[in-house]
Amino acid sequence: MKDAKKDILWRVYLVYFGVLIFAMMVIYRAAYLQFTQKDMLLEKAMKQEIKYFPIEALRGNIFARDGSLQASSIPDLDIRMDLSPNVVSGELFNSNIDSLTLSLAGLFKDKDASTYKSDLLKARSNGNRYFLVQNHVKYDELKKLKRFPIFREGKYRGGLIILRKTTRELPYKELARRTIGFENQAESLYVGLEGAYTADLKGHEGLQLKRRISQGEWIPVNDNPEVPPRDGRDIITTIDINIQDLAESALARHLEEHKAFQGCAILMEVSTGEIRAIANLRYDANDGQYKEVYNYAVAEIIEPGSTFKLASMIAALETGKVRLSDQYFVGNGRVQYHSRWMLDSHRPPSEFMSVQEIFEESSNVGVSKIITTVFGQEPEKYVELLRKMSLDKALGIEIPGEGDPYIKDPSDKKYWYGTSLPWMSIGYELTITPLQILTFYNSIANNGVMVRPLFVSEIREGGNVVRKNEPVVLNPSVCSPATLQLARTLLEGVVQNGTGSVLKDSTYRIAGKTGTALVADGEKGYSEKKYNASFVGYFPADNPKYSCIVVVNRPEAGKIYGGAVAAPVFKEIADKVYATQLDIHDQQERDVFAKRYLPATAKGNYTDLKTSLLAMSYPVMMPSQNPEWVAMDSSRAGIVLQPAYYGTDTVPDLAGLTAKDAIYMTEKAGLSPIIYGKGLVGDQSILAGTPLIKGSEIIINLTDTIR
Repeated sequence: MKDAKKDILWRVYLVYFGVLIFAMMVIYRAAYLQFTQKDMLLEKAMKQEIKYFPIEALRGNIFARDGSLQASSIPDLDIRMDLSPNVVSGELFNSNIDSLTLSLAGLFKDKDASTYKSDLLKARSNGNRYFLVQNHVKYDELKKLKRFPIFREGKYRGGLIILRKTTRELPYKELARRTIGFENQAESLYVGLEGAYTADLKGHEGLQLKRRISQGEWIPVNDNPEVPPRDGRDIITTIDINIQDLAESALARHLEEHKAFQGCAILMEVSTGEIRAIANLRYDANDGQYKEVYNYAVAEIIEPGSTFKLASMIAALETGKVRLSDQYFVGNGRVQYHSRWMLDSHRPPSEFMSVQEIFEESSNVGVSKIITTVFGQEPEKYVELLRKMSLDKALGIEIPGEGDPYIKDPSDKKYWYGTSLPWMSIGYELTITPLQILTFYNSIANNGVMVRPLFVSEIREGGNVVRKNEPVVLNPSVCSPATLQLARTLLEGVVQNGTGSVLKDSTYRIAGKTGTALVADGEKGYSEKKYNASFVGYFPADNPKYSCIVVVNRPEAGKIYGGAVAAPVFKEIADKVYATQLDIHDQQERDVFAKRYLPATAKGNYTDLKTSLLAMSYPVMMPSQNPEWVAMDSSRAGIVLQPAYYGTDTVPDLAGLTAKDAIYMTEKAGLSPIIYGKGLVGDQSILAGTPLIKGSEIIINLTDTIR
């Protein structure tokens, strides 16, 4: 018994000492952590519960040249609520939940008030500190929501949490959509101007401190970010929204009419290379609509067909061995090179044709005979001259995805055949993009100077210009001045006498070239039913201001030729530009316009008249000072604005004023005007210069004829 007791006590003491040692170790460890590891552990805990999150900067806007918004970042707001009793007291919550849910149901109209109340009560009972009230909230909705019961108490008493995001919107939807483009960093996609100028547009991220709460959610510690984001810069494009709209609508209408697969239209300013419009439309079989889904003008390398004949003619003319009057035998429009036959699209008007007639009629046989006669023994010189015209080089435009042109080289025996030279001369066995072809034709309009197409004119930050994009010369001279003049003669002849005669009756002269090319279907070769129809040229021909190209891919409604399918689109665009851009007209036309539409003499507010006349690009001689009223004299060259002074104690001379100005002036003088007729003031019932009697009625007669 005694031994058993000792055995039990021994075990108790052993357990006691074991517990004591363990307790001492715990105390030691706690002291160790408290005094030696405290700062490190606190920092680690803070890192797990609080950390910085990046705040996306507001992406810069993209504007058209007239200030119209083409792309913008729109605020996209999510509203959440911290329903913890530590934030929203029980008294505040219980007394206002009915009013709050009624307000939410009335604002968003997606759920009734009882459903909102049920959701909020459940979230509060679960201790939800990050409850989603509504996403994609508009800014005007947020302003109303901030005045709702509970929410009006703000973040720290009302639990209101506002999360700001942005979405990219295109106000004009499809207009130039592919050229404006998009950026998708997750998939490394950088398309159009959005991709090209992303470094300017994206701005700089900010930082916001957030803490982790229940359910792993992170909420901001402070209302304002610790490091505010810096918004992106704005870019100003060269696009004219009105012309862009016309180009897309005209192209879409003709694509639909001819049941084409896709097409493009580009308008370029000759001297600067600025792109005024660029339309790319492709048929979407899902909804039967033409959409901007692929930048055909920039990316698609095509065999240009007959539009390339201009380059071939320039090459031949540069040798000095060819004159426009030289005659070539074309027979019935068929010629054989080795085992391959070349055909004209229609029977030639005669067996012998001059060089100019061959070009005007777009004779494949004629052009190929000219080139094989001149370069048959030395095809490398033909290719060398094409390269001198920069037709083998990409343009290096800012938009990514430009197709690389391809010009065969005779030294490459693997791909150079006995038929290569004649077929290259008419635009086959080589590839080039529509924009590259247009740039070449633009150089002919620009006195031989090739300039790079320009899509963006300025970069702005906070409304201030930080960078301007100036025209870039790619080739100072694509050919000699003598050849340049002959090339222009050829292009004008196409419209006046040849395949582009559908444009002949325009009120202004157009120069250009039609093109119709068979489309190759991979290894299957050329399809007899698939064509590219095109027209490229410039206007006015005698003083070029704009160049334009239209390409229609795979028309299937019957018509296939460039003159019938593409040229009408060119004309719609050119007519619009010619009618709306007064600077395109020469001085003689402006004088005719002034005599026809402007009164010989008229008066008006100086600011109004000056703004109107300058908007029409008409030369105006301004007064040395800035008077309130001026008299306009258009009887001589240009318009002269001279100060017009009116006394304060006599009836003013109203002749030549608009009704608005006449009413303003008479009422300012204390008279009561009565207006009859339309036009400008012809006469008045109280003679000018008569002593002024305030309150008197004055009858003002308007007329279309000014004395």
